[in-house]
Amino acid sequence: MRHIISILLENEAGALTRVSGLFSSRGYNIESLTVAPTDDPTLSRMTVVTRGSDEVIEQITQQLNKLVDVVKVVDLTCDEHIERELMLLKVEAGGEDQDEIVRLAELFNGRIVDTCDTACTIEMTDTGDRIDEFIKTLGARKLLEVVRSGATGIARGTTSLKL
Repeated sequence: MRHIISILLENEAGALTRVSGLFSSRGYNIESLTVAPTDDPTLSRMTVVTRGSDEVIEQITQQLNKLVDVVKVVDLTCDEHIERELMLLKVEAGGEDQDEIVRLAELFNGRIVDTCDTACTIEMTDTGDRIDEFIKTLGARKLLEVVRSGATGIARGTTSLKL
């Protein structure tokens, strides 16, 4: 099963390396990883997407909690949460084809951020499944480049990952 693990950790050199090293040394795969400082400049929030049984995820969570840099760990998948991913997609498009791509982007709540005579770049923020659906809808059009951030998430309601 896919899990989204949110980690609050000290904003120190090497913290990311220690967390990713824990995953690799134990043979766990990281599907996506995002990290950035929080409103507290001494802390960063890391979101790791991985797959495993509940027992494996429990083991990962316990091992993460043992790391010196880790302040708090939450498996967002256990509760209601909001999940988003950012994508930038460059697609070959000229003339009337570009109008159709603009229409499709708007239909999927995407935004055109750059155009030229032969291509356009679309920005989209949504769930990974919805982004996959958009790419599939583009069909046979030539994708020139796709950049995706990986998932990030936050718990619904008043629950928060804070000290």
